[in-house]
Amino acid sequence: MSREIALKRRRHESFGDQMVSVICYIVFGICAILCLYPFYYMFINTISANDLSSRGVILFWPKGVHWKNYSSALGIDGLFQAAKISVMRTLLGTFGTVSASAFLGFMFSQDKMWHRKLWYRLVIATMYFNAGIIPWFLVMKNMHLTNNFWGYILPMIVSPFHIVLTKTFVESVPKELQEAAEIDGAGILTIFFKVMIPVIKPIMATVAIFAAVNQWNAFQDTLLLVTDTKLYPLQFVLYQYLNQASSLSALANTSSSSSLAAAAATTQTATSIRMTITIIVVLPIMCVYPFFQKYFVKGIMVGAVKG
Repeated sequence: MSREIALKRRRHESFGDQMVSVICYIVFGICAILCLYPFYYMFINTISANDLSSRGVILFWPKGVHWKNYSSALGIDGLFQAAKISVMRTLLGTFGTVSASAFLGFMFSQDKMWHRKLWYRLVIATMYFNAGIIPWFLVMKNMHLTNNFWGYILPMIVSPFHIVLTKTFVESVPKELQEAAEIDGAGILTIFFKVMIPVIKPIMATVAIFAAVNQWNAFQDTLLLVTDTKLYPLQFVLYQYLNQASSLSALANTSSSSSLAAAAATTQTATSIRMTITIIVVLPIMCVYPFFQKYFVKGIMVGAVKG
């Protein structure tokens, strides 16, 4: 029935409406191509001849196709251990951030909360003011979170920006739902888990995407807090590999007498390494978005603007 209705509507569309639809499809198609081309460009440069990609001649089609860049990157020592750390910190960190943002956003919308406005303002103040890296490092050290996996998770659980999004979304939910639950004798936790959680899934999915991307891409905290190689995340290991490989490539360009450097230059270049690492890092997190896409638009729009 829905298909028949759609066909009837198309028949009754005027020529002007049809032209507007065509123009919209063309414009959106061009925008989609512009968004996808950078990823396609990086990929074809990773599988093309490295000397050609370094000269910037690979634009639309791969040339001299090979997979050595990926085999070399996937052969890095400790890569799979680092990938395990990145996956664990992404899953646990995302779960902690989403849980804290949902509960605090809900509580800050409750008039019954003790000094609600004071606590909310104190949380929001951390968005604009911070003590700096050295005091932060001293706090982390005193809490024994250096060379500790939980140093990746605990500092990111409470995120003021995500709490603001969640609180605004919760305030858009009709209050009659909570009032009906209170009349039935439900407590605050029952209301949160059984009434609010099913309703605020769109904003929770939005926060999950933001938190997962932040956790997956983070490596600066590793520079400051971690010296144990077993706790290195994937991004930090690839960052080290990029620096080392770029140095070998630069050495090969300046020293033709070194057979080792010359061999490194013939197999990889700084450009090919950079492109390969980008694809390896970006691809897994891109696979997360389709699962949350149906919630994302609604969540970010309602959570950002009340109404």
